[in-house]
Amino acid sequence: MSLAFLIGRLIVGAYYLYNGINHFLRLSQLAAYAKSKGVSAPEIAVAGSGLLLLLAGITLLLGYDPKVGVAALVLFFVPVTILMHNFWAVPAEQKMIEAVQFSKNLALLGSTLMFLKIPRPWPLSLDRKKK
Repeated sequence: MSLAFLIGRLIVGAYYLYNGINHFLRLSQLAAYAKSKGVSAPEIAVAGSGLLLLLAGITLLLGYDPKVGVAALVLFFVPVTILMHNFWAVPAEQKMIEAVQFSKNLALLGSTLMFLKIPRPWPLSLDRKKK
């Protein structure tokens, strides 16, 4: 079971790490999209959300203080899901894609919260907590 958890943790952590890096590699494009959604200071918002994703990815990959990573993801998902994927307020041709992104983010948020119930230290992690 520890191997399955480790593999899952690596996949999830790498997903968030990749997306955090992507926020910086595509900063201008993502900021333009955020601006189109009415986000104030879109470059700062995209960079800030990228940092949250990087922090989460690193903590989950390493298993080091994962509560910090979970908090970062909650801070990321709640505003992004509501502001950026507001399927109820977009033209009909955009509703389906925004609804899919909205529900995907809710599912990722739910799975993120489940990390809080996994006893620490996690198997094969760098967590500070002692058994």
